Amino acid sequence: MTLRSIFFAKLYVLMGALYSLTAFANEVELFELHGELIQGGMIWGQVAPDTKVKLGPYSVKVAENGVFAAGFDRDAAAIVPLEMCRQHQCETQQLKIKQREYAVQRVNGVPQKTVTPPAEVLERIRRESAQVGQARKQFLARQDFLQTFQWPLLGPVTGVFGSQRVYNGQPGRPHYGVDVAQPTGTPVVAPQSGVVTLVHPDMFYSGGTLIIDHGQGISSTFIHLSKVLVEEGQHIEQGQLIAEVGASGRATGPHLDWRMNWFGQRLDPELLVGPMPEYAAQE
Repeated sequence: MTLRSIFFAKLYVLMGALYSLTAFANEVELFELHGELIQGGMIWGQVAPDTKVKLGPYSVKVAENGVFAAGFDRDAAAIVPLEMCRQHQCETQQLKIKQREYAVQRVNGVPQKTVTPPAEVLERIRRESAQVGQARKQFLARQDFLQTFQWPLLGPVTGVFGSQRVYNGQPGRPHYGVDVAQPTGTPVVAPQSGVVTLVHPDMFYSGGTLIIDHGQGISSTFIHLSKVLVEEGQHIEQGQLIAEVGASGRATGPHLDWRMNWFGQRLDPELLVGPMPEYAAQE
């Protein structure tokens, strides 16, 4: 479901008094809510700057101009409350989140050392995971995410958001990105403007890793890269060359794995860019 207008379509009751939609809108000053109410979807809206917004258990930071961004994780519940409070008045809407079915592939006979990393690398994995988590915690006062995203690479889509493999009966972590297959060295461009918050040449799982923050917790992560062509702290423009495709880390072949987040919540990049253009898949 896509919301393109004010969604407070009911009367608001407070302390026994009846307030119309118009009266409450004047108090909270909610102008619009955009995006898709679906697992993996991103939404953004605008309220009065002093409004406090909460999506489910998460407090949502509101920018000085009243714009806020948020998102729904892969496994978001079917109903998620959105609360807005201003001048001691609050309104809560129960957002209906479209539930998705994800592909599950069962693979048996896989060597256990492939499923479970050896003990000697666990500390490295924890350290690298913390680096990624720290990069995604930042709140940058940018709003690049308001603009239309583009594919960072054109080619066959070989992996989709939310899919999962079960190895020897043991569920693996879901796939949180979109995989695009191309030869090692193929240029990768920025899908949207932003600031580079993490560059790592070779992480255990993700190999060459790059994170670009598009503002207010919305970020893109690119992994399995053979080369990163930008630096931490660098401002990036949409369409700018940022990296090259690789097969580093735990990858079975050269491809780009593009992931998106709202802080710790996993988002589906394809919901922002739409399907891969047909002509690209035929090349």
